[in-house]
Amino acid sequence: MNPKADSRLTEVSLVVSNLHPGLSFSESKVETFFHSLFPLYPKGPRGELSLVFMERAEHNQLHGEFLKDFRPTDVITFPSDPNENIAGEICISVDQAWEESISRKIPFVEELSLYLIHGWLHLVGFDDIEKVERIQMRFEEERSLRHIEKQGAWPDFVLAPADS
Repeated sequence: MNPKADSRLTEVSLVVSNLHPGLSFSESKVETFFHSLFPLYPKGPRGELSLVFMERAEHNQLHGEFLKDFRPTDVITFPSDPNENIAGEICISVDQAWEESISRKIPFVEELSLYLIHGWLHLVGFDDIEKVERIQMRFEEERSLRHIEKQGAWPDFVLAPADS
């Protein structure tokens, strides 16, 4: 790794908040995941990157409060603020990831990781409002997923079954 890329890794620090009672993972594996992702987007934001794993109800409330839309969604991204040394915040609906992983027949860890990638891509400057932007976003998501696979840098997300 070149020194310039290596110094980039220290310019983003992760703050992880797991607010979902059924989700477990190693924060060090989440850090490895992001440190594998950062070199793909060297001009990304610097500072503190907050990751928040949430239950659906709280995530929907946040979606409604800030975006005036109370419908379920998968990822909410709050932008960076270089003046405050904030790289941004990525809020994830763990329950949405679980349901989508079942629906799409893919591993839960991959779906949840996709949401982290999607949030990071928003912070890097990609958007998915217009069709052409969505196509570019999907391309970057796939590129990032392939890179994580090649690096063997998957987080170890596990979701415990809900109590009946």
